[in-house]
Amino acid sequence: ISLGLVGSEMCIETGARNSSLRSLVRTKIKYVIAAIGTGDFDASSAAYAEAVPVIDKMVSKGIIEKNKAARHKSRLNAKVKALAAA
Repeated sequence: ISLGLVGSEMCIETGARNSSLRSLVRTKIKYVIAAIGTGDFDASSAAYAEAVPVIDKMVSKGIIEKNKAARHKSRLNAKVKALAAA
């Protein structure tokens, strides 16, 4: 009878998955910041629209806290809106 993955093996596997998903969130945030740096409103708003669902999905999976996600989204949105006003 195979028991499958046991405690420490499961922890290593889920840790690697969580690390990968956290990295994806950071990457999407960096794409938005890079788009904001170019000064192009359309590109930055498109990057922001692409990043928000990824951030929300990681909250639902428990990868990041909801307050941290809200903080990131709020700050990025403020920067994108500042481009529109400029």
